[in-house]
Amino acid sequence: MTTTAPGHDDYFGPLAATHEVINQPQPLPDFDAVASDAALVDGLHAFGADPTSVSDIGRAAGAAEAWHTGYLADTYTPVLHTHDRYGRRIDEVEFHPAWHELMATAVGHGLHAAPWVSAAPAPHVTRAAGFMAWYQVEAGHGCPISMTYAAVPALQVDPALAARYVPGLASTTYDFGLRPPAEKHGLIAGMAMTEKQGGSDVRANTTRAYAEGEAFRLVGHKFFCSAPMSDIFLVLAHDGDAGLSCFVVPRVLPDGTRNPFHIARLKNKLGNRSNASSEIEFPGTYAERLGEPGRGVRTIVEMVSATRLDCVLGSAALMRRALTEAGWHAANRSAFGRTLIDQPLMRTVLTDLALEVEAAQWLGLRLAAAVDRGEHALRRIGLPMSKYYVCKRAPGQIFEAMEALGGSGYVEDSGLPRLYREAPVNSIWEGSGSINALDLLRALARSPESLEAWLAEVALVRGVDPGTDSAIVGVLDALSSPPAELEGQARWLAEQMALLLAASQLVQHAPDGVAEAFIIRRFARSSGTIGATRAGADTAVLDRALTVR
Repeated sequence: MTTTAPGHDDYFGPLAATHEVINQPQPLPDFDAVASDAALVDGLHAFGADPTSVSDIGRAAGAAEAWHTGYLADTYTPVLHTHDRYGRRIDEVEFHPAWHELMATAVGHGLHAAPWVSAAPAPHVTRAAGFMAWYQVEAGHGCPISMTYAAVPALQVDPALAARYVPGLASTTYDFGLRPPAEKHGLIAGMAMTEKQGGSDVRANTTRAYAEGEAFRLVGHKFFCSAPMSDIFLVLAHDGDAGLSCFVVPRVLPDGTRNPFHIARLKNKLGNRSNASSEIEFPGTYAERLGEPGRGVRTIVEMVSATRLDCVLGSAALMRRALTEAGWHAANRSAFGRTLIDQPLMRTVLTDLALEVEAAQWLGLRLAAAVDRGEHALRRIGLPMSKYYVCKRAPGQIFEAMEALGGSGYVEDSGLPRLYREAPVNSIWEGSGSINALDLLRALARSPESLEAWLAEVALVRGVDPGTDSAIVGVLDALSSPPAELEGQARWLAEQMALLLAASQLVQHAPDGVAEAFIIRRFARSSGTIGATRAGADTAVLDRALTVR
């Protein structure tokens, strides 16, 4: 007896069906990164800003096209050209067109220095919300945007230099290229402080400034200088016997000649790859002193403070985008007979992520409101404690979002590895975690009114929960410790103070239940890992955070 082989269709019909894609989410659709984010919208209202003023950047940030532009900028990284074909030094960095597109959008929406000259209500809060939305697209270009924002308060110590540069820095026209600042429609600023032998210990710097009439010539090096194609830089250098002074260094001089500014190499970094971080040499570079001789650290600290604010905002933005991706995946994929988002443990994890994101956003918006209101005392300690806490939380948060997608989240196409690589940088730059914790101690010692400002904020959580009451008592007890003992507790202190400040914002501004859910998970009720809580999921929190489904 013989058997007849099945026909062609019998073999290949079923096989062809194995290529049908089932139980996989569609790509994240276009969405509004502001309007879909209840915390941002509520924060704008709470601090006197108009949400419609950032509606355009919100829609742009949520577009799939923008996400692809960010991918291109991160993939096709900057290229350094030290010399032209004839052997002349040019020290130029070439960027992919996607970089310029991202920069033009950010500048065009005033996410750089525009708030300093704006007459709109709460311009810094408005800018903070827009920055958190747009930073989700691609983080590398956020560095020069942030430095340009931060340069203005430092420049304002010298009215003549401010008059020369601030209008160009605040312009909403992106004008790339090395030309005299006076001939450009818009300017970008950079900063160069750290050196090989000192890092955060800028007192160990060796770069020196030599007087030449009213100006100076700088001789030395800087180990980290991001965005070297910027138009001006704020630089620290030794100023004779006076000590460290701050100087303004233009890339191009008024007569059109290039200021000697040698780019030794670009850094090969873990993340932030679209941003051309570099090592530079000053071989007699022209500079003008900014501020008083020997007071350079005090002058440039205004720039550092503003960039620390953006570290908080940027980390919150990365966490927000990761949460959006995780929520979309969980809502559109099933396992073991149920949609992922309906699984109790997944809901607990997403609740924890959502609460952390919202707390970070409110911290950032509150600190931006302190800029609008001139609340220097609160900013003085609020920035280092918040930068310490929020930036430390970002890598773990983004990893948990990646894990929510499983193996698909570990693949570059998901975009989550790019977010994960970006996550550590905000904690390292502008003072690493320990430096910020120690800066908090110094600010508390020098500014008693800062502690009073913090206590006024956290008064809202007194009596709300035994955990918050215990935390406040613990902070005050620690502050009475001997200095050497307190220094060893600086990280714990920064974390506790930041958590209490975040809780106070949620109590005051978030809907009923959000603050309670945050407090119950963050004050002596959790092992510290995401989702390791007996509090379980919170439907109201998830419905508020995961509007893109």
